[in-house]
Amino acid sequence: MARIVVAHGAWSSAFAWQRMHALLRERGHTLWVPTLTGLGERSHLSNRSIDLDMHVRDVCNMLFHEDLNDIVLIGHSYGGMVATGVADREPARIRRLVYLDAFAPRDGDSLLGLLPEPARARMLELARSEGDGWRIPSNPLPDDTSPEDVAWLTPRRHPQPIETFRQPIRLAKGEPAMPRHYVYCTKIAPGDVFGRFAARARTEGGWGYDEIDASHNPHVTVPDALAELIDRMAS
Repeated sequence: MARIVVAHGAWSSAFAWQRMHALLRERGHTLWVPTLTGLGERSHLSNRSIDLDMHVRDVCNMLFHEDLNDIVLIGHSYGGMVATGVADREPARIRRLVYLDAFAPRDGDSLLGLLPEPARARMLELARSEGDGWRIPSNPLPDDTSPEDVAWLTPRRHPQPIETFRQPIRLAKGEPAMPRHYVYCTKIAPGDVFGRFAARARTEGGWGYDEIDASHNPHVTVPDALAELIDRMAS
């Protein structure tokens, strides 16, 4: 049995991983998905001071209070920034670090800095024009998201505090030392920002690598396939 912890993506929260609990439990695993401050059921706490460091602390605090060790830590999308910070602070608790179609930053990187210039400019303009200068409205869902899932997800996705994207990550211990694994979603959206991290995982030592025939949110669109993949990595 593995203990699996997910750092979820931007604009999202724990609710989006609902389908994965039963599927992983059937395979003998337990799943924790802490909702990051200012999002999901914690959206009432949203404010302009929320940054990447606060989201890293959200997950670290859960690991401490739930007394979780020997975990498989998954960072999805923006959650790769968060998971990397958690791995730097709590390496003894983490057995494997998994990036699921996620940003895999190095020391000093910010999410905005890792985006291509057009995408970065679009985010900043959306924050200025629609988010009072500090909130970024959510990205569109992938085209293959079913109408039922669009109706379920859309009202539960909340604006992302901009400092979570703007603050650089600081890694006191350097590159994570535990085994790392990258999972690349191959139904690629225009302006794909994750291919560079997939290429890094394929060419650097110390990484495992898998692909999944899915768009960016496999926990929503292909949960069974994702559960099989997580089961294999966790085992």
